[in-house]
Amino acid sequence: MRLRRALLRLFFRHLYTTLAWSYDAIAYLVSVGQWAAWVRAAVPAGTADPVLEIGHGPGHLLIELGGRAIGVDPSRQMSRLANRNLRRKEIEPRLVRARAQALPFRSASFGCLVSTFPAEFILEDRSIQEAWRVLRSGASAVIVGNAQIRGRSLPDRIAAWLFRVTGQYADLPPGWSEPFQRVGFQMARENVALPRSDVIRIIASKP
Repeated sequence: MRLRRALLRLFFRHLYTTLAWSYDAIAYLVSVGQWAAWVRAAVPAGTADPVLEIGHGPGHLLIELGGRAIGVDPSRQMSRLANRNLRRKEIEPRLVRARAQALPFRSASFGCLVSTFPAEFILEDRSIQEAWRVLRSGASAVIVGNAQIRGRSLPDRIAAWLFRVTGQYADLPPGWSEPFQRVGFQMARENVALPRSDVIRIIASKP
């Protein structure tokens, strides 16, 4: 188990950096074409501006938001990729290279924070404290943490098997909400049903 996790961490580290050019193709392949719908699930109705996306990757969610969001990502390669994708859609990039544990924004700056399939950093105390700091009162952090493929086609079944084998179907770990609650967030978990999959959406609300 430890070896598998170590190999996955190494793979994702390269996927976000040296292999960033292949990110979209890999995401499409492993999700059997559902990745874009999973990413869109990070934005519930009534999201308040301005929006901050943590780990913007290639910038597809920023495009969905129509340029009304600021994206943060530590990866130089992802920043270049997102910049190019946004400009192709004639959207002025609003990108910042920074880590979730040290956000370069004033306190109470954002009406919503979103993050899709983040790495383990999202559960670090410093990341959660920073999310609390930059959100306004009454705002929420919305995290898409997992998806489960439910389609019955052969490609869907193969993809679901691969997710299980690699441990990507593991549900939220026990006590997952405790770090957020210690800071003061009110926690909720939602299952978003899509035609061929279910997405787990976590909502951390700042009173």
